[in-house]
Amino acid sequence: MPTLADIADLVRARRPPAAPYVIGVTGAVAAGKSTFAGELAGAIGVWPEAPAVAIVNTDGFLFDNATLDARGQTMRKGFPETYDAAALRAALAAIRAGPAEFPGYSHVIYDVDPALTRRIEPPGVLIVEGLGLQDEPRAAGLDTLIYLDADEAHLEAWFTDRFIGLWRAAEDDPTSFYARLRHLDETGTRAVAGQVWRGINLPNLRDHIIRARDRADIVVRKGAGHVVEGVASIR
Repeated sequence: MPTLADIADLVRARRPPAAPYVIGVTGAVAAGKSTFAGELAGAIGVWPEAPAVAIVNTDGFLFDNATLDARGQTMRKGFPETYDAAALRAALAAIRAGPAEFPGYSHVIYDVDPALTRRIEPPGVLIVEGLGLQDEPRAAGLDTLIYLDADEAHLEAWFTDRFIGLWRAAEDDPTSFYARLRHLDETGTRAVAGQVWRGINLPNLRDHIIRARDRADIVVRKGAGHVVEGVASIR
């Protein structure tokens, strides 16, 4: 089976001469994008040239909850129209010339959090992970796009596990978005997770996110337990 080092070699082979090298990592909700980005950063860090690596998340470019609510888009969070794509492109263009600000998002409060905004100096490699990267990679400001692919059944199971984890953590955190579900037992919470998956995340995957797979430079196929089963270098 391919290793992370094998994937890093494919990524390195595509590195442009000018820094920063901007790599996108996308895939369905719960595909493991954040974990993969962190592991890839570690593998890149041992390249002979040892480039500095920074990771940013596209969730910071979501419109905040108040804006989504005013637009009637609350139940479509994560769909393309809920991201400020122009702001993301501007930030990626800016960091090629100097320091740039990247807004942050909290999965605990389920909203953009101004306190998490980061000002980043241009690194050797910038990994941009998250949704909203389904359009042409180069037009979006990416040098290389990686798509994490997995069966829908695995994705739903991973999403449910993450949802339950956040629900459990909310027991001692009344500020958590998931605290509103603490009156439910685990069976009820799993039912809510299933509704969210089928009503929001699965349609988003089928109608929008999956487009990135055909536009990706590298497709990483994951199986049960997030095990990497195959890697394809597309272009």
